[in-house]
Amino acid sequence: MRCITTLLLALFLHQVAMTQDGSVSPTKPATAIPESPLAKGNGASSVKPGINRNFIDPKMSVDEWITRFEIESREVYHSRREIMEALAIQPGTRIADVGAGTGFYTALMSEATGPTGWAYAIEISPPFTQHLTTLFAERGLKNTTTVFCNDRSICLPPDSIDLAFICDVYHHFEYPDQTMQSIHRALSEGGRVIVIDFERIPGTSREWTLGHVRAGKQTFIDEIQKAGFELIAERKIGGFKENYFLEFRKVPNTFPKGKPRIPS
Repeated sequence: MRCITTLLLALFLHQVAMTQDGSVSPTKPATAIPESPLAKGNGASSVKPGINRNFIDPKMSVDEWITRFEIESREVYHSRREIMEALAIQPGTRIADVGAGTGFYTALMSEATGPTGWAYAIEISPPFTQHLTTLFAERGLKNTTTVFCNDRSICLPPDSIDLAFICDVYHHFEYPDQTMQSIHRALSEGGRVIVIDFERIPGTSREWTLGHVRAGKQTFIDEIQKAGFELIAERKIGGFKENYFLEFRKVPNTFPKGKPRIPS
């Protein structure tokens, strides 16, 4: 699948801020999203085939998922303000909301990063992609771009973001190694990755979690480390009972080895 944005190129170029001499401002988004170098048939196997079947269905009801996702009983929605504080987003930050879904976090990030920053809503779902594009236009969010990605890449060019936010989405990565490598390329030096996902503990977690989430926290940490990141913190979120919040930093050239300890 090709990496493409959902906005027409002319509209995307219109969003890019220009300096007085006509050059592209370095604080604004890149002017093009290249095709992913990760091609199908390269030998990688899906870690959970069909995990995104519901989302890539063109007949999927976005309204139904809004009622599921944007509800106070969902931890990551109820705790959204505390999570945003923990992200420590500074004005001018370039952010990728990976698996943006209904877009409520992208909208908050658009506000937090301000007019000098940018928020990319990354989605594999055609219905969500259409919804996000319409939502941002209706709200007049001029520092956002919706990106239609594929199952192996977030489809952003190198050094285009400072922060990647993966909220209850990592367990939906069919090809986590390739997807995380695409995030590694897209991040600036020292860029951060936030992963929020479900605790999967046999005998403790709900049956839904045990059946839906393929692995526990340590397995996900190991996979992310292997893709070129170091774990720097596990943040405590007051409203979390079933989720955890991990913060990683991009390692520039060498990948860390071994099983890390979770920092206190």
